[in-house]
Amino acid sequence: MDEKHKTRPIIAITGSAGKTTTKEMVACILSTRMKILKSQNNLNLPVHTNHYAQSISHAHQAIVLEYGLQFPGEIKKHCSIIQPNISVITNIGSAHVGNFNSSIVELARAKSEIIEGMDSFGRLYVNADDSNSKFLLTDPFKGPITTVGIEKGADYRASHVSYCDTGMIFQVEMNGKKCDFMIPILGIHNIYNALFSIAVTHQLGFTPEEIQQGFNDSLKFLINTRRLNLYKIGNNIQIIDDTWSANPQAMKAALDVLENIGNNNNIAVLANMLELGNHTIDGHLEVGKYLATKKVDLLFTYGDYAKYISNGAIQSGFPKEKVFHFNSLNVLNPALLKILKPGSTVLIKGSHSVMMNRIVDFLRAYSQKK
Repeated sequence: MDEKHKTRPIIAITGSAGKTTTKEMVACILSTRMKILKSQNNLNLPVHTNHYAQSISHAHQAIVLEYGLQFPGEIKKHCSIIQPNISVITNIGSAHVGNFNSSIVELARAKSEIIEGMDSFGRLYVNADDSNSKFLLTDPFKGPITTVGIEKGADYRASHVSYCDTGMIFQVEMNGKKCDFMIPILGIHNIYNALFSIAVTHQLGFTPEEIQQGFNDSLKFLINTRRLNLYKIGNNIQIIDDTWSANPQAMKAALDVLENIGNNNNIAVLANMLELGNHTIDGHLEVGKYLATKKVDLLFTYGDYAKYISNGAIQSGFPKEKVFHFNSLNVLNPALLKILKPGSTVLIKGSHSVMMNRIVDFLRAYSQKK
């Protein structure tokens, strides 16, 4: 950045998934040697940005905010309240696409408001592997654009990716040197969140050691968030609690985690995904078809839309006798208990308002009674 923009970084993060995780990672890295102001939890609507604007003081050396989007024009509103000079667009998926005429192109256009609304001398970060990001309106932007990726060539590219007991391990080449990183959260998709955090903070002058320290510190913000949190209960049973939100991309990412950390009895308990508009049926069928390609032994679905996950799985060759559909948790919970055996791994996921965390609570409470 030029002299004018060596002042306070104002970092805004938007995208269909990964905003909160990326924000916490960036904030933790910056906090290793800066006083910062950040969005609280996932309070990311324009009304919240207004509140943050009133909280900024001269003492804050950096600002890290999530810019949420439910309807057209909201990102523009965020930028008019606090204009970022660093913007991150994590990805363009189908979350809230029902509010944009069920069009990914229209959703990408709305996300692009952050490009138009940011400081024109600022820096933009995008995902090289995300095919929908090609719909972002980047042409008018005159500042530098930095890319992150795993599959495709990118300015910050992860390699040697693997799961470990407590999260993910990967390598990134920085300044010609290969640097090893570990993040305390599961899933390949979270490596993209980490890559954005690495790219932003490295270009602000933070060292690989400070970045890793930030990742270590982020555990306290990422634990018990209902985003791929892992709980171990009796009989070596693992519960993957991913009940905070759901869209087709996030469902697939969670199924990848189940396949990678599960052992001999992998159970997927999947509920409705909401706000998909005209993509609702196709989105649920798509998840079912994907599930049929993964190492899943049993599928439980819950809710009217989730029935299409069952249908998609069966259509794609998943054994019909291993699929169970429910419209009542009072029936689902005991059925799930009955088929749990030692060494099982259970993924529980659905949209926030479906409150699938009730199943997690039920299983954890039951194991404590025994």
